[in-house]
Amino acid sequence: MSLEDQLKNLFPDHQPEKQEITKKSQQKIWLQDAPIICKYEKRKGKPITILEGYTGADKDFKILAKELKTKLSVGGTFKNGAIIIQGDYRDKIMEMLEEKGFKVKRVGG
Repeated sequence: MSLEDQLKNLFPDHQPEKQEITKKSQQKIWLQDAPIICKYEKRKGKPITILEGYTGADKDFKILAKELKTKLSVGGTFKNGAIIIQGDYRDKIMEMLEEKGFKVKRVGG
């Protein structure tokens, strides 16, 4: 006997509500026409990947930053309208953004 059947036996008059579960990563993020610039730099001898050029809301760009950091399992931050990811992950980041529908331009090597 499944859990649903057991609950129906305990509460025969209850009508379950259908709830839509939405994750932050599945929210609609505004897509732009101009490409996001993905560049590589070294700061204090350590490689970083910088994403710039998003013209939408900062809130959407922060959601995107969190999703990228989680999927890559790396550290990073959102500062001054740019996402800074620790390490050289340009190829992986560009793949992920293109899958989401963004246009990405590689700069710096």
